[in-house]
Amino acid sequence: MNILLWHVHGSWTTAFVQGPHTYLVPVTPDRGPDGLGRARTFSWPDSVREVTPAELAHAPVDLVVLQRPHEMELAERWLGRRPGRDLPAVYLEHNAPDGDVPRTRHPCADRDDLTLVHVTHFNRLFWDNGATRTEVVEHGIVDPGHLYTGAVPRAAVVTNEPIRRGRHTGTDLLPDLARAAPLDVFGMRTQGLAEHLGLPAERCRAYELPQRELHAAMAQRRLYLHPVRWTSLGLSLLEAMHLGMPVVALASTEAVEAVLPGTGVLSTRPEVLARAVTRYLNEPQAAAEDGARARQAALERYGLKRFLADWERVMTEVRS
Repeated sequence: MNILLWHVHGSWTTAFVQGPHTYLVPVTPDRGPDGLGRARTFSWPDSVREVTPAELAHAPVDLVVLQRPHEMELAERWLGRRPGRDLPAVYLEHNAPDGDVPRTRHPCADRDDLTLVHVTHFNRLFWDNGATRTEVVEHGIVDPGHLYTGAVPRAAVVTNEPIRRGRHTGTDLLPDLARAAPLDVFGMRTQGLAEHLGLPAERCRAYELPQRELHAAMAQRRLYLHPVRWTSLGLSLLEAMHLGMPVVALASTEAVEAVLPGTGVLSTRPEVLARAVTRYLNEPQAAAEDGARARQAALERYGLKRFLADWERVMTEVRS
């Protein structure tokens, strides 16, 4: 198939484009949000092709994967065809609902011309989808390998824009957790985080690394810390598990399904998380053993083969 999708979520798209299709990714001269084109920091196969809006008017497209509300109008204008009416379409919802939860109505609620695909069962449960046909295709990860060493006695945190996103990403919990272990925070716009939180620089270091360097850096840290209150299931959490890292996470949203007993510690009590962080810091053998179990659990549930097979099923049904 020729599948049209916008480059919105680099990590998710990296897994999706490993399938057997041709993936048409819009590109505009400014490479803005609606025309970002191919990824610069992720490894994508040659089957991902950049197409301009003018080229899309004549492009053979078999399926459209929509990911943002305005893409419906954008696709119709650029293609000259309406997704869902003139060609098959799915709407992929990456995010947990935000606003008047649990009464948050999805923008695609009560649509009979497309399928709404959620990335977690939690998201499908909490969005008000109306009568729209829904599916859940859980995340899949391109396996980075069992890279864990845990040689650096610090906790890795991966989060984008922690200052702006605040309580959503659990940024306010970091000062207390930083007393249990020094933190290395990886992600976009993390600079200035220690000063923002009133922490000494050594207790909260910030890094913005390309994907090819991130996994190796994470795997050197003793554990992965996931203090997120309210977001979809972070791919960085699943990547950490694939790397063989033990996980300490808030028991919120879909994390309770991903982090199994023996692979880390889940709790809604920050003090319990702090104790778990300290234990892993002081017991590297226990950290390595739990990390190995975390990797096995992640491979079984969030492996790439299962992810691609689930998407093949959904896309085949949508086109039938």
